[in-house]
Amino acid sequence: MKDRFSLGVALGVALTVVVGGSLAYGPELLDLPVAQAKKRQKKAAPSSAKTRLPNGRSLMPIKNGVYPRDYFPNTEKLGPNEMRIVALGTGMPQVIQKKTKASGWYVELGNGEKFLFDLGTGSMENLAALQPDWSQVDTVFLSHLHSDHAGDFAPLYIGGWMNGRYTPLHIYGPTGSRPELGTKAFVENQVKAWAWDIEGRKGSFPDAGGRALVKEFDYKKVQVIYDENGVKVTQFPAIHALDGSVSFRMKWGKRSFVFGGDSAPNNWYIEHAKGAEVAVHECFYTPEGLANAMDIGMKEATYISSYVHTPPAGFGKIMSAVRPRLAVGYHIWPNPEYMNQTLHEVAKTYDGEYVQATDLTVINVTDKQIVVRDAVVSELALPTGTTKEYLEAFRSEVDANSKITEYLSSERWKGFKPPPLPER
Repeated sequence: MKDRFSLGVALGVALTVVVGGSLAYGPELLDLPVAQAKKRQKKAAPSSAKTRLPNGRSLMPIKNGVYPRDYFPNTEKLGPNEMRIVALGTGMPQVIQKKTKASGWYVELGNGEKFLFDLGTGSMENLAALQPDWSQVDTVFLSHLHSDHAGDFAPLYIGGWMNGRYTPLHIYGPTGSRPELGTKAFVENQVKAWAWDIEGRKGSFPDAGGRALVKEFDYKKVQVIYDENGVKVTQFPAIHALDGSVSFRMKWGKRSFVFGGDSAPNNWYIEHAKGAEVAVHECFYTPEGLANAMDIGMKEATYISSYVHTPPAGFGKIMSAVRPRLAVGYHIWPNPEYMNQTLHEVAKTYDGEYVQATDLTVINVTDKQIVVRDAVVSELALPTGTTKEYLEAFRSEVDANSKITEYLSSERWKGFKPPPLPER
């Protein structure tokens, strides 16, 4: 027992011993300023050589700046100064279409770092289709707590743990106007809601992977909330349905990525997104388009599209002020009538490089070019596989019969005898 506990500490995981020598599960909620919370950071950026790839896949460098027309995950090696962004979800909350999930963005850097911006409902289905090394997917930035931006918390928290994450999940998110409306309360309640699930998996999977570490920050401030391995992420306020919506700017060397959660046009975005290489901002429906799509009145449609969101004309004006290398819009169902209307309206107010992202749009950014493609994935993609560190990470010793009462265990059918459990 002592040796296994020591192994967990050596791997840099936070383990809390409680009565009986078992390990606490659930969120380790940090009542610390962001500056202090940085001390609890995750492991160093992984190298591509240590990334677990699906069987039969290998990473090849891009030669002479010529990319394949389509992106096949786990086949292209990022350059040392390259950034890749994959749209995991670009749609709406009311209906999660087969082809369109809610907000989620996956950012990979040439130094090995990987980040998620938002966890909208259904977005983790598209992340799973990319077959990542799940041990490296452990850092999330939430723009706000609507379901179409945070609804896939459980699939990442629990599914990622089962698929290979052996260290805690790190969640960065804003406070709300009251404590119960902030990210800390959200994560704590999510973990409580899934207590049966988490307790039932104890012992089978690494203990530390079943933890969630929350870094909650003041939504009203402009501040650096992440500074690790040469990557800085700055948050700044946004204007949405309630206080507590934010946007982010990531800076790594020459690369920069701005992600705007839901927001009406605001001064913070204009100031902090200026000169970004890739600037993502919602490009919502026109009032008429939303009224048609949702079959609601023009008063409601106008308020939703233009007071708590940003319609296409507003998106174009924002990007005309920001002037990024590439402007990226999202947050509509990409049915042809709405996509065409959006493109037409944006063109009235913006003449720069622009793409209205759909699910699995892939954006590669280098010094010389920005390449936009689609990812080609399998609808039956399996988990990538686990690492040596995952297999060796500390697990509580749990007797299978201790998880159920005698009332149940006494009724095991004698017609089937399970095989003896191996040592490991």
